[in-house]
Amino acid sequence: MSNITEFILLGLTQNPGIQTLLFAVLLVVYLITLPGNLLISVAIFTSPVLGSPVYFFLSYLSMIDSFYSSSIVPKLIFDLISGKNTISFSGCMTQVFAEHFVAGAEIVLLIVMAYDCYVAICKPLHYMTVMRFLHGGIQILLMVQLPFCGPNVIDHFMCDLIPLLELACTDTHTLGPLISANSGSLCLLTLLMLVASYVVILCSLRTHSSHRTSLSTCASHVTVVILFFVPCSFLYLRHMISSPIDKTVTVFFTIVIPMLNPLIYTLRNAEVKSVMKLQINSNILEHSLYPAP
Repeated sequence: MSNITEFILLGLTQNPGIQTLLFAVLLVVYLITLPGNLLISVAIFTSPVLGSPVYFFLSYLSMIDSFYSSSIVPKLIFDLISGKNTISFSGCMTQVFAEHFVAGAEIVLLIVMAYDCYVAICKPLHYMTVMRFLHGGIQILLMVQLPFCGPNVIDHFMCDLIPLLELACTDTHTLGPLISANSGSLCLLTLLMLVASYVVILCSLRTHSSHRTSLSTCASHVTVVILFFVPCSFLYLRHMISSPIDKTVTVFFTIVIPMLNPLIYTLRNAEVKSVMKLQINSNILEHSLYPAP
């Protein structure tokens, strides 16, 4: 039985000056991440030009990144400015589930995007729903059964698996490998599978000199895959003990990557950039012709 009703998050630092700086930086990052990803989704959904499956999946990747960032960053920003670094037990479990639910969805979507040449539009959606519920559900079931009887201080800026395991007042030597197998092995096996598939794809593209667009899209996807799966494998494919570098890797994994993804895809994709420019210019022209009263 757990008698803990809330957890205390130590955050990234206890230095007030650095906290203020982090608040400003993370607020700017979040204000870039959310509108950037939403703008890509709206541009793709509203443009008849971007109707191919690759753009369909890209729009969902942007939405997933928005949800992923929003499950962590607003709470972190609030804690930095308010100094109230507490989270309820139910809120902590909800954050763990949301983080791994959305991350599981992104893993499946990245796999589907690697095979978007022959995967039907409707099938991956059912597969994504099943897989992300399965991954997130397993993680939360493993967590909620643990007894927490004190202390309740989490040396992290968010609720995650490893810090919670260290607070459980029971033997977690058996549970640790299960969580590592569920999260770490999923990341590593997916990374290896995608790397193998891209080796085949790149070898095929070498014989087709005209496929520059495909090569550019493939290069963008490989970049996103590496940025996502390498930190994921580092965090979870090892002994379930906190490391001083975990916070830095988690910041990159959960905050920086969702901001980088839209930049990586749009800067390398002429069609998306063209559509976004047209929509922005159209909105500016509309407001200039019909100004608000």
